[in-house]
Amino acid sequence: MREYIRRNTRRLLGGRQATIDTIEPGSIAVTPRKPIDLYDEAAITEVIDLAARIGALLLDSGTGAIDTRDQVAFVANMYGLHDVDVDVTFNTILVCARRGSVLPPITAARTVHHRSHDFTRLAQTDRLVRRIRQLAISPATAHRLVDDIARAPHPYPYWVATIGWGFLAFGIAVYLGGTLLVASTALVTAAALVSVNRWLARRRVPMFFQQIVGGFLAVMPAALLNWLLHDVDFSPSQIIAAGIVVLMAGLTLVGSVQDAITGAPITSMARFTEVLVMTGGVLIGVAVAIRFLGLFGIYLPELTTVAPFGAGSLPARITGGAIAALAFALGSYAERRALPAAFLAGAIGAGVAASLSIWVMGPVFSCAVAAVVVGLVGGVAARRAVTPPLIIAIAGITPLMPGSAIYRGMYGLLNGEIGAGSAEMATALAISIALAGGVTLGEFFARTLHRPRLPRRLRPERHSRRITG
Repeated sequence: MREYIRRNTRRLLGGRQATIDTIEPGSIAVTPRKPIDLYDEAAITEVIDLAARIGALLLDSGTGAIDTRDQVAFVANMYGLHDVDVDVTFNTILVCARRGSVLPPITAARTVHHRSHDFTRLAQTDRLVRRIRQLAISPATAHRLVDDIARAPHPYPYWVATIGWGFLAFGIAVYLGGTLLVASTALVTAAALVSVNRWLARRRVPMFFQQIVGGFLAVMPAALLNWLLHDVDFSPSQIIAAGIVVLMAGLTLVGSVQDAITGAPITSMARFTEVLVMTGGVLIGVAVAIRFLGLFGIYLPELTTVAPFGAGSLPARITGGAIAALAFALGSYAERRALPAAFLAGAIGAGVAASLSIWVMGPVFSCAVAAVVVGLVGGVAARRAVTPPLIIAIAGITPLMPGSAIYRGMYGLLNGEIGAGSAEMATALAISIALAGGVTLGEFFARTLHRPRLPRRLRPERHSRRITG
């Protein structure tokens, strides 16, 4: 019976860890290739430039600074460079290969100019590191594969991604208890603001101003529909909250808190500052829209105390969370194999948060526990889907983003309710930090479920048996 439980547990957890789970920081990797001659500057430059390029792809996709550093050092180690210093900051990767006390070190650097929403690129980079470890491919071949990853088009057309972002807002509206009219309006609003922001991005408009435009557009349809439909049961705040979540979903809050926890405070502060500035852009857009509508006598309804969700709303909240997580993964160009895992993570996260909120645990505690579960589930499900845990974890916590609290806080501040508005904004910040910290803790638990092991043909005992035989 014990063996049956152990076998099925191993089958559930998966036998293949994510690449980062198999890297033990500070350990010396078993080099499958002949070590590089320290006098061969060309060969060393080729390897550290490859490692820096891989790190740039990881950092571009939202990977934390410490995980990026570990994988960059691991790539260099696999080609025989063990005395390597790697420094990862907000948008720069510096790799320095030392060659003893006589020869000068060789350095390579890469800069990440922008962040992308292409999780397929992240998954392909993860598999490239796995191939370097298992197949011992040459640096020249690895460079060609990096070129292919960087130049590859998105796996889905833009219109598919736009629909994904729209259904993210649809799922958030359902999660917040919105009707079909509210959810449908949120879908159309999100698709419109994503399309406009993509048009602005092609014209190199800074991201801050894109967020302002997005916040403005998130308010307009909700306010106009509320003005036209007086006798319909309608909650414009749910549409606006869904639009805010869409605008915040791509920000690197998880990465910033993860960097602070794992020992990269400078990068953490830079990322956190970016998140605050971009969130400030959303709030400015919302404020401008509210004031603009007031000039024409169009006002949003006053916000009242939020009634607690009951047990009867649990199925709708789980459904909305699952749809939102799946849609976010689709909108971020995740691979098809990652979509079911993202759907599962969203359903579990929404279910845990909703269940705890029914027991009056408070939104911060509920979201923190749900994020831990999502991080754990994401780490385990990533093994089954052979995809980086970061993809599933971010998708799983996206439905829990505090879009409603941010809007309520902004509305209170604009209407002179300083105390209530400040309390809502503080709650939104606390929920965001709880989500990021919880998912980081959950990923840590997932990594400790199995002790990472090298492939069989790279284990030292296998080589020793071959030699003694």
